[in-house]
Amino acid sequence: MKEAVPVLCLVLLFTVLEAAITKPNSANFIECLLYRTSQENPITDAIFTAENTTTFLSSYLSYTKNKRYSTPNYKKLLAIVAAKHVSHVQATVVCAKSNGIQLRTRSGGHDLEGLSYRSSVPFVILDMYNLRSITVDVSNKKAWVQAGATLGELYVKINEASQTLAFPAGVCPTVGAGGHISGGGYGNLMRKYGITVDHVVDARLVDVNGKILNRATMGEDLFWAIRGGGGGSFGVIISWKINLVKVPKILTVFRVNKTLEQGGTDVLYKWQLVSTKFPEDLFMRAWPQVVNGTKHGERTIAVVFYAQFLGPADRLMALMNQRLPELGLRRKDCHEMSWFNTTLFWADYPIGTSKSVLLERPTNPGFFKSKSDYVKKPIPKEGLEKLWKKMLKFDNIVWMQFNPYGGVMDRIASNATAFPHRKGNLFKVQYSTVWLDSNGTEASLSMMKELYEVAEPYVSSNPRKAFFNYRDIDIGSNPSGETNVDEAKIYGFKYFLGNLKRLMEIKAKYDPENFFKNEQSIPPLM
Repeated sequence: MKEAVPVLCLVLLFTVLEAAITKPNSANFIECLLYRTSQENPITDAIFTAENTTTFLSSYLSYTKNKRYSTPNYKKLLAIVAAKHVSHVQATVVCAKSNGIQLRTRSGGHDLEGLSYRSSVPFVILDMYNLRSITVDVSNKKAWVQAGATLGELYVKINEASQTLAFPAGVCPTVGAGGHISGGGYGNLMRKYGITVDHVVDARLVDVNGKILNRATMGEDLFWAIRGGGGGSFGVIISWKINLVKVPKILTVFRVNKTLEQGGTDVLYKWQLVSTKFPEDLFMRAWPQVVNGTKHGERTIAVVFYAQFLGPADRLMALMNQRLPELGLRRKDCHEMSWFNTTLFWADYPIGTSKSVLLERPTNPGFFKSKSDYVKKPIPKEGLEKLWKKMLKFDNIVWMQFNPYGGVMDRIASNATAFPHRKGNLFKVQYSTVWLDSNGTEASLSMMKELYEVAEPYVSSNPRKAFFNYRDIDIGSNPSGETNVDEAKIYGFKYFLGNLKRLMEIKAKYDPENFFKNEQSIPPLM
């Protein structure tokens, strides 16, 4: 019994020491940041903490696109580092790791589940929006774009340098290049030129040890992984070197609506049969959505057909009259314009809008939820009608986007990059719902799950595939501070298919302790 007191004291002492080691200390983290950065590139103005509530909250909200997550977790979010120099990124990685603090990296804030800026364990946000430089090399048809630049900024820079160069990426101009490219971002040039990662030729990345790596120093396996495997599981993407593609001076776009009463279901069914067989110069998205009917209080479905053709309107008209006459396309529906002006059209700006609008970074988020699917066989008309019936039961905005495959996507191997969804798909579906009040969240999420269940018989299975950039926590997730490999395989297989095992092997090689993790990160292979 006499020895029990010293033993008990030792146990208590070790417990206190363990807590001191494992409990993250924000003061130590900030002291580490100051120590690891230079006076030439001071980090002081880039650090936001909860002690200064006003600037902290505004910094958090500035790139919080989903209003479901507009209240920061003050007990867990220790700091926001809005890096102004690459050395700030290096210091943030090293100091977070050495202090046992989780890191979340945000570029544009469009992560649909907010995983780039929220966590239930102590964490810091590394915000990349200040690192947004873009350099375009016209003679070599290449560009360097930093992770914090938006697609809109990239498109403006390309346009200022050339009228006949483009980059095959998405249509939302406020999306950050860092996350969009690393997840395998796609857009209306997909059928002709593939997706973002098919044109990445180099990258700069800060690894788990705070070192800056490029393609030569990181090696081909890690370079493969960050092209479609999401950069966030392997390090922090600083910038991408991309190949630009050649486009004609004149492109043609159109937008045509077909309601159910105008035969929208029949036209959409025919679209499924022909959209992947169109010449690869034509991309034609189908966008079913709930709209007001002709009678007061009545609602219906309108299928909006958005198209882009790499050529003049007359050629497009001839093609449509031959392949999809049911749409009833008229010459006056078609608008000829430059590739750059098509980016404004697809972003829903009126024709003639100044290009400066693409440089804006609005901070007006909404409440929303999205999900995704891949379709390999045409959805029968009775299946479409079941989807319409469920959509019409929503009390808020709801839509689906059908994005056609075919063209070059059928000719790129599924393991050429980490992005696996290639040959065999007719189209990719995005489901989205938007609501205006937090009181509608529970009902909206429930309705979205019901719509997803209605679609199940008509989409890919074993696994039911999903698109990584349309992040969806419903398909499987881990807690913020843990990574169960079996659980990770559930969502990982849906996102990455046969590429998952290689991604896990690369993760084990470059981040064996699994520092870079979130609820849907890639685990190291045990």
